[in-house]
Amino acid sequence: MGKKQKKLTPEQQKYQQLEKKHERKRPVGMNCLRAFVVGGLICTVGQAITYFYIYCFNFTEQTAGNPTVATMVFISMLLTGFGIYDHIGQFGGAGSAVPVTGFGNAVISAAIEHRTEGFVLGVGGNMFKLAGSVILFGVFSAFVVALIKTILVLWGVL
Repeated sequence: MGKKQKKLTPEQQKYQQLEKKHERKRPVGMNCLRAFVVGGLICTVGQAITYFYIYCFNFTEQTAGNPTVATMVFISMLLTGFGIYDHIGQFGGAGSAVPVTGFGNAVISAAIEHRTEGFVLGVGGNMFKLAGSVILFGVFSAFVVALIKTILVLWGVL
């Protein structure tokens, strides 16, 4: 018996045992496979968009990255607005949240949820609640890396 169960009454302990008995096993293997497939499909679409920018607009592999990310975020925002990305997320789990499309989904979901409060206080004030920390730490870490690189260049290491 664990420390936590010692503090419980006998009825609470019986309830926990009953709950464990009837708890449904999660299909971890299937969930991992779905996440892998969905994440892979999202990345395949992103690669196709990258090739589109390279062949149609004469971008290089390095310069095609930024418009590809912007396009993927825009597509995920559209799919979220139409309610399609929710179904993709329920099927694929983390496979839909890990790529950059999960960022677009997080931003637009908060905006849609608070649209009844108005554009300024509702949409504008709540749009970056979840995504704001991602932006903040992304900008901060980019600043730190650039600062370290600058110092190393000035010292002649790089």
